[in-house]
Amino acid sequence: MARIGKIQRKTNETDVSVYLDLDGTGRADIQTGVGFYDHMLHHVAHHGLFDLTVRATGDLHVDEHHTVEDVAIAFGQALNEALGNRAGIVRMADAWVTMDEALAHVVVDLSGRPYCVFRGAFDASTVGGLSTSLIPHVFESIAVHGRLNLHARVLYGRDDHHKAEALFKALGRALDAATLIDPRRSGVPSTKGVL
Repeated sequence: MARIGKIQRKTNETDVSVYLDLDGTGRADIQTGVGFYDHMLHHVAHHGLFDLTVRATGDLHVDEHHTVEDVAIAFGQALNEALGNRAGIVRMADAWVTMDEALAHVVVDLSGRPYCVFRGAFDASTVGGLSTSLIPHVFESIAVHGRLNLHARVLYGRDDHHKAEALFKALGRALDAATLIDPRRSGVPSTKGVL
């Protein structure tokens, strides 16, 4: 059975479409109008081995906030849709990723219980045209709309680009490991019998 999520989100501020195949090969075709954000989402797909297509147009003449947020919401919704009832998945995983001097750690639990803890500081207000204040918001939006528990932290680093890149790569790696199907598990990975 294909584990694919397709989301179309249209508001007065943005028009976003996301296609996510959990069992892909890491192909990414991302156009949000925010180049650095495209670059970060490409890392999620590449290191998560997801096929990801994102198209977004938004009110970038105001700023990038609405576009970035709505893409994260749609990505989370696509993830939730692709997971279905979550039967057979590994469910919990983590990933440590370095990018030169920066170290990031991301832990996910695809529990159906949305929660996000983000620990990390950026020195500049923007990196590559993306407001660094939006990076925690991206993780929070994915957690809420993907119905997962997500803890992300930057342990250290000097370069904001490296810190952000390590975080998004770690997110891809952790999601890849957690969404894998465990052939030993026939049902939902919860003693409750439902996620």
